[in-house]
Amino acid sequence: MSGGVDSSVAAALLKDQGYDVTGVYMKNWTKDLPGLICPWKQDYQDAKRVAVQLGIPFKVYDFQKDYRQKVVDYMTSEYKKGRTPNPDIMCNQEIKFKLFLDTALKDGADLIATGHYARAKNGRLFVAKNKDKDQTYFLYRVGSKALAKTLMPIGEFNSKAEVRKLANKYQLVTANKKDSQGICFVGKVGIKDFLLYELGAQPRGPIIDQNNKVIGEHDGAIFYTIGQRHGLDIGGGLPYYVTGKDIKKNEIYVTTDLQDDALWKNEVSLTDIFWISGLAPAKTTKLQIRLRYRLPLVAIDQLIKNASGNWQIKLAEQVRAITPGQSAVIYTGDQVLGGGVVV
Repeated sequence: MSGGVDSSVAAALLKDQGYDVTGVYMKNWTKDLPGLICPWKQDYQDAKRVAVQLGIPFKVYDFQKDYRQKVVDYMTSEYKKGRTPNPDIMCNQEIKFKLFLDTALKDGADLIATGHYARAKNGRLFVAKNKDKDQTYFLYRVGSKALAKTLMPIGEFNSKAEVRKLANKYQLVTANKKDSQGICFVGKVGIKDFLLYELGAQPRGPIIDQNNKVIGEHDGAIFYTIGQRHGLDIGGGLPYYVTGKDIKKNEIYVTTDLQDDALWKNEVSLTDIFWISGLAPAKTTKLQIRLRYRLPLVAIDQLIKNASGNWQIKLAEQVRAITPGQSAVIYTGDQVLGGGVVV
């Protein structure tokens, strides 16, 4: 129970369905940042209040050390290498559906439940009925054994309004609490502010346009991602888009042409591939891929494992701003099969 409305309603529903429910708050991050207070105390108190309202036991699992090593350090390391990682995906893989699951099972649980907008059935993962809130993109690295031990009741609702209506029916203190935004473990802080806090100020360097002309200066190449438009601080009228960067040279490359070939690709290479079932899909399976959260699905024309162990994917259409370090998630219909990290 995170202290949000989704996990609160999940607990209430499962209790109503006859499950013997225990609420658990995961203490992952408690550090305040300059000018920003970490919301963990409020979230913990809200989760505890809901548990009291529901008349269920409540526990706290302290995972701060593991979180630092497996999520935060991973994230900062990837940014330093010039990639754009997904810390939420690593959190689900290493903390929620590994460490939390193992700890809960040792603690006497038969199953775990979360407030995710997704559906777990017989060790398989399916998109939520509420497509607008679907979170399967962040869950593709959760294996079938963990999914077989997981309940996701919120995935069965068609809208967030339905969830809030139920929360009000149960008179939960979190019924009208706003959804959390920002990095998964820090609250409302933006990624650049967090990286500045963790890594300090970075050396400035040149911004180079499509004509190989230096048109400005950036405040650290690690802070920029492919396709980014805002935060470049370049005058001149037309918007600029980041097409690439060189961490060693500390250079950022931009263009004013939204149709620039450097921005669009119909091929992608994936490393660190993960299949939920443990097996790659059959060649005859019709596949789609999501190359960033909320990006529309794109049909896959060809999926081949190359000699280096990476997977080469040919797309049915060109996609803008495919970004190294981001995850690409592979679907067949409403089922998530797995995915990998963009090279």
